[in-house]
Amino acid sequence: AQADALADIGTVEGYAEWMKNLLTPVPDGHYELKCFAVDEERGCVAAVAVFHGTQTGPGGPGEPTGNTVAADYVYAMQFDGGLIRHLTKIWNDTVSLRQLGWA
Repeated sequence: AQADALADIGTVEGYAEWMKNLLTPVPDGHYELKCFAVDEERGCVAAVAVFHGTQTGPGGPGEPTGNTVAADYVYAMQFDGGLIRHLTKIWNDTVSLRQLGWA
């Protein structure tokens, strides 16, 4: 991803752990899938969604803010057989952090 919040993450497993940890301060976090496209010829899948949630749990840079987030994002995945070979998350983390009151 080209997002500072994810700069140190280099694997799908690391990203999954990061997302799991985000659900501590944002326990009602969920996504709304907007579009899902498959390009079998190129082995690509794209998923467009909006992440929604409210910071009511502990974590983040301080006490819970009660602020909500609605963050658009796209996963662009390149497959090799049945395995993800490359994953890019397209997301403006600065907008999300501002919505939560973290930036």
